Amino acid sequence: MSGTASVAAPAAAPAAQGIPWLGLAGVLLGTFVSTLTGRLSSFGLADVRGALHAGFDEGAWITTSFTMAQMLVTPFAVWVGGVYGPRQILILSALVFAAASFLLPFSQNLDTFLGLQFIAGLSSGTFIPLTLSFVLRSMSPRLWAYGVAVYALNLELSLNISASLEGFYVDHLTWHWIFWQDVPLGLGMAACLQWGVKHQPPTNDIHWDPFGLIACGAGFALLYAALDQGNRLAWLNSGLISGLLLAGGIMLVAFVIHEATAPYPWLDPRIPFRWPMPLLLLLISILRLTILSTAALIPYYLGGVRGFRALEVGDTLIWIAMPQLITCLIAAWMLRRFDPRLAGGLGMCLIGVACMTVAWTLTPGWGSDQFLVSQLLQALGQSLALSGVVFTAVLNLKPQDALSFGASLQMARLFGGEVGTALITTWNRVREQRASNLIGQHVQKGALDVQRRLDAYHHVLTPRGHSAAAPAVLGDVVRVMATTQSTIDGFVLVAAVAALGLTMFVLIVPPPPQGPASPKPLLRRKNGS
Repeated sequence: MSGTASVAAPAAAPAAQGIPWLGLAGVLLGTFVSTLTGRLSSFGLADVRGALHAGFDEGAWITTSFTMAQMLVTPFAVWVGGVYGPRQILILSALVFAAASFLLPFSQNLDTFLGLQFIAGLSSGTFIPLTLSFVLRSMSPRLWAYGVAVYALNLELSLNISASLEGFYVDHLTWHWIFWQDVPLGLGMAACLQWGVKHQPPTNDIHWDPFGLIACGAGFALLYAALDQGNRLAWLNSGLISGLLLAGGIMLVAFVIHEATAPYPWLDPRIPFRWPMPLLLLLISILRLTILSTAALIPYYLGGVRGFRALEVGDTLIWIAMPQLITCLIAAWMLRRFDPRLAGGLGMCLIGVACMTVAWTLTPGWGSDQFLVSQLLQALGQSLALSGVVFTAVLNLKPQDALSFGASLQMARLFGGEVGTALITTWNRVREQRASNLIGQHVQKGALDVQRRLDAYHHVLTPRGHSAAAPAVLGDVVRVMATTQSTIDGFVLVAAVAALGLTMFVLIVPPPPQGPASPKPLLRRKNGS
């Protein structure tokens, strides 16, 4: 899995033959399902906890167990996919995932549910790492830009339509469909792969490296658990979080040392650490951070200030998802005709502008409609930015390196998203406490303005039989203002992170090397002049 940084056409025959578009649909469906499921269980967590009679602390592990399993299985998925080909492992994983999704709502207790969630995470964790390799090996290099754009579309579309789906299931069906909807998707994925991808005989080119596989998967899984539970358990004030961070760090250090010294390492260390790959993986993490941060900020505001339910929140987030069906085509067109850094840089600019637009104009009176313009702008920015960064990385790869890059991309994607969620959750909590304290300093008992406000509330509430509720109403007003201010601060933070990513991408990342997948110029000179 080593080689130069230039792009070369695959030396061997493509893995997909017969009906390659059907196989491509199958693996892209896998990326959609994997992201959709993790996001759905986040939005529907309260309903799931209630059905299982689980408390907040116990129920917090429901989503953590799913993504921990995805992190744990990623190295094994890449190794098995390299030895046996993606078809066999993806079909088996899709069937196991469908079975686990079907059984999850029948769980009688939390322990059983967590076990099935872990199995679902293990099976779905194979989807995304193997997808990019399949795209590069099954498509002509001149079509890679379109494959990457659709790949990015799948990741972000599933992320932002989940709130609408979860709200629809809870309001019109039952919470069980949060998981049952994955059954036909998993079976459909398996069918597409069965008839769309030709069987690939095993290869002995990739050596068995059990220590490297275990250390990598376990190290990232432990660190992920620490990040996911850190805000709830007060970070380093918790012995559990400190232990998870220490154990995960030790495992990853041991993994890096082992891979650098082993005669037959599982992961070629030159691929993720070969310039500019480290920077591109960092940019993927930053993009995932910005995307998940804004996806968390809007529900945080609409739920905390306006009291919106999941379905009403989904009416806003869906405006990020739906336009991407069109913007992915724009992204692919730009990738084929311009330096992909242009598409990525423009996308990061649009994300920053969208965030600052909200920060400058947000008030407690905002509802779903007021977010429309900024979310349409952000939808275009997300597609362009993610497509541009991933395609730049692809142009720095050989197709045989795609498996190693797929594993690195999965780790960067999950960690970037988790860091973003943890960062924005902690940031919002701290900034809301600060804003509440500052506002509260101006709400002093006996002050003339405060008494006038209480008298006004009392005048309105007395005819309704709630004359004693005036202080509570005033306290709620203070909370709403503090939540609004912390939301504004959150959007400013995301805009700053997007600006940092833009600076790194445009000024530091070098132009990608030329190859068969490189952008085709808009105008060609005659006679080679």
